Amino acid sequence: MAMRIGALATAAGCSVETVRYYEREGLLPTATRTDGNYRLYGDDALKRLRFIRRCRSLDMAHDEIRTLLHALDAPREPCTEVNLLLDAHIGHVQQRIAELTALHQDLVGLRGQCAAVRDAQDCGIVQALATAAVTAQADTSSHVHRTHGRE
Repeated sequence: MAMRIGALATAAGCSVETVRYYEREGLLPTATRTDGNYRLYGDDALKRLRFIRRCRSLDMAHDEIRTLLHALDAPREPCTEVNLLLDAHIGHVQQRIAELTALHQDLVGLRGQCAAVRDAQDCGIVQALATAAVTAQADTSSHVHRTHGRE
C-alpha cells in the first residue's frame, strides 16, 4: 500500500518533518516520487520508521540506529555487534543515572540553603550559586545527553 508522507507520519506517530529529517540523515531510504513530486512510501518504510522511533525512544544515537538498521537489513548475519552496541548503551544509561543522581543531590543540598522566604540578597540559594565554583565541565563528546539540550 502506497502512502504519502503525511499518512506515513500519522501512522508512525510523528511529524512530517521528522520523516524528512530521517530521510536526510539516511536512516530512512529516499521515497519514490509521483509525477506531481509527492513522496510515496510503502509498508516497509512504515516498519522502518517505527523501528527508528522505538530506538530513539530508548535514547539511541543515529550511529547506533544505523548499526541496528544494518542488522535489520541483514537478518542472517550474527548479532554480535548488536549485543555489543546494547551493552555499551546500557553503560551510557548507567552513567547518566549516576550523573542525574549527583545532580539531584546537589539540587536538594542547594534547596536546603534557604528554608524561609527572604529578600533575594539574603537568599542562601542565590548566595550559594553566586559564590560556588563550577565543578564539572560539560562534556559535549559524551554519549550522555543533557536534560535541557546539548551544551
